[in-house]
Amino acid sequence: MAFIPYLNFDGNCAEAMQFYADLFGATEVQILRFSDAPSTEGMPPSDRVMYSHIMLGEFCLMGSDYPPGMEARPQESVSVNHPVANVEGGQALFDRLAEGGQVTMPFAATFFSPGFGMVRDRFGTNWMIGVPGE
Repeated sequence: MAFIPYLNFDGNCAEAMQFYADLFGATEVQILRFSDAPSTEGMPPSDRVMYSHIMLGEFCLMGSDYPPGMEARPQESVSVNHPVANVEGGQALFDRLAEGGQVTMPFAATFFSPGFGMVRDRFGTNWMIGVPGE
């Protein structure tokens, strides 16, 4: 059994998922908009994303926009944890995620990791980037 993060956005899901795909080197990207659904489905006539996913090998990250007219509170209380192999790679990912975002905890050595940090990116997603401790 697996748990797959599903992120919700307020109109910028496609931009966010493309950014994550590029940043993490996704092997597959799928983005479907409400306007892609057949008219018989009764979906709102909107270019907002109704479903998306990126694949990183066997791992998946999913997301969508809130439907038009629905109050949006993207990723209000959830973080995506992403372990990395080394401090240099972790710092590089962290720095890219922090561009236009807000650092919650700077990427640095801690008692439990040689490199760990927390950041809320410009799309509202909270990330925890860390090197596993020994």
